Amino acid sequence: MVRRNKPKELSETEIAEFMAAAAAMHEAIVTPLISTQCDHYRLMQDLHQALLKAVKDITGKDAAFIRWFGAGSR
Repeated sequence: MVRRNKPKELSETEIAEFMAAAAAMHEAIVTPLISTQCDHYRLMQDLHQALLKAVKDITGKDAAFIRWFGAGSR
């Protein structure tokens, strides 16, 4: 039986693929214009927060595909 050592983290290529998929998922989450009072909206916000946390945990940086608007924007 062959035993292989698997890498302990993603390669740069795998991180780039993950970020592309995360950006696409972000678009799918924020694009629908639905009532903020419905369960689907709240569940999608929970999913979005989990996505942003995963990006931060995996890359060590905030998601580049998020554009912040408001007083703190530059």
